[in-house]
Amino acid sequence: MAVKVYIVYYSMYGHVAKLAEEIKKGAASVEGVEAKLWQVPEILPEEVLGKMGAPPKSDVPIISPNELPEADGLLFGFPTRFGSMASQFKAFFDSTGGLWRTQALAGKPAGFFYSTGSQGGGQETTPLTSITQLVHHGMIYVPVGYTFGVGMFEMEKVRGGTPYGAGTYAGDGSRQPSELELAQAFHQGKYFAGIAKKLKGSAE
Repeated sequence: MAVKVYIVYYSMYGHVAKLAEEIKKGAASVEGVEAKLWQVPEILPEEVLGKMGAPPKSDVPIISPNELPEADGLLFGFPTRFGSMASQFKAFFDSTGGLWRTQALAGKPAGFFYSTGSQGGGQETTPLTSITQLVHHGMIYVPVGYTFGVGMFEMEKVRGGTPYGAGTYAGDGSRQPSELELAQAFHQGKYFAGIAKKLKGSAE
């Protein structure tokens, strides 16, 4: 059976969505892995989103908490709000109480990717403060570490992403993920899928 990797994200302006697409490509490049994109539900009214200048959501399906256990590995992506995950994604995690009660996600590998507005906006604090969600579910946190190689040491260009996971800088919203940031996202998907495949294989 194929190893199922779910890439579950929230994206208001499309930056996280672009990382998610590259992560999916990376995960799907691993033989025997089936990667699928999901969005979490929006909690803001359309009127508010319109005032914030948010574009319409893509046609990526909305996931419900009860679908999470179907995955063999989960990568969660979200923008930052004051150094931690956006409330839309926190609300989704808050809705997984039933899964926590039964520990339905325990033992599953999981990781993060994210977008921040500035270089001091939470590229490290966002994933760091999000690990608590995985801990309570008994999930296995899989950071990308420094496996991306020389790209991790780029100093001449603005570059999102850390050993915690792929990332991008949105700036005022007009900046889009760079080639290097997208490359790290692809690498994270591929690296994570390999780990998920090994873990499933050892459990069978």
